[in-house]
Amino acid sequence: MSSILTNPSSLLALQMLRSTQMSLGDAQREISTGLKVSAASDNASTWAIATTMGSDQGVTSVLHDSLGESVSILAVASGAVTSAISVMDSIKNAVVQAQTPGADLDKIGSYLTQLGQQLSSIVASASLMGLNLLDGSTAAAGKVSFITSYKNNGGAAPSQTGTIDLLTTALVSSGAGLLESAQAIGAVTATDFTNLNAANIGSAVAADTLSNADLVIAKLADYASQIGAVQSRVSLQITFTQSLHDALKTGISSLVDADMNEVSTRLQALQTRQQLGVQSVSIANQNSQLIMKLFQ
Repeated sequence: MSSILTNPSSLLALQMLRSTQMSLGDAQREISTGLKVSAASDNASTWAIATTMGSDQGVTSVLHDSLGESVSILAVASGAVTSAISVMDSIKNAVVQAQTPGADLDKIGSYLTQLGQQLSSIVASASLMGLNLLDGSTAAAGKVSFITSYKNNGGAAPSQTGTIDLLTTALVSSGAGLLESAQAIGAVTATDFTNLNAANIGSAVAADTLSNADLVIAKLADYASQIGAVQSRVSLQITFTQSLHDALKTGISSLVDADMNEVSTRLQALQTRQQLGVQSVSIANQNSQLIMKLFQ
């Protein structure tokens, strides 16, 4: 039946054209944004997963930066302890030299004074970003915790952060540091290696000074080993965190990024469909004109 009030063919053609234009708009949006899912309305489930992964990716990026800072802090502390061991070796050598008959004790004492001041200088300068692992400023806690990981439990349980702990050793700490009050087993007197002079190499105390120096060197070596072990773990965690960050980034990309090859092909097809749809609407609209000819 032909009607001048309703043109079913035209309505159907127009409906198909509108559908094509909507699909064309989606394709153009994907090309302009590079995303196939840019809002929850595009795909609620995928968008929610990608948003959570994006949040975790941001945390891993912060963790990576934090771990890099931790490596630097540990490197400064390690270098300082190594330098302190070198100075202690020099002190030990000077104490042994002082036992040589005819040794100039005053000159050796002056040399020891300079070495002691050097120890204080090393400890004071071993600071980075306000953190010094050698001066006793962390002694209250007894350790320093370097954050290394994060676990997102989605609110179902408390979120968790992992740490690598370093038990700190105070080399200088208001007279109670390792370098300030070293006393080996069997030594009668303690030695303050930050405040040395000729009195520390006198015949009555030279043996104690030497024994105390050996004790300090051994403990410094132990502390350097602890720092090195933590450095190694932090470096490994940096590698893992970077891999995790890259994996999250790749995962998010696979969920929301548009395949530009596929989209460009689809866009060309939709543009062709749009042109054909316009022609279809035009042909359908000619039906009314044909009806008018019946009355001529």
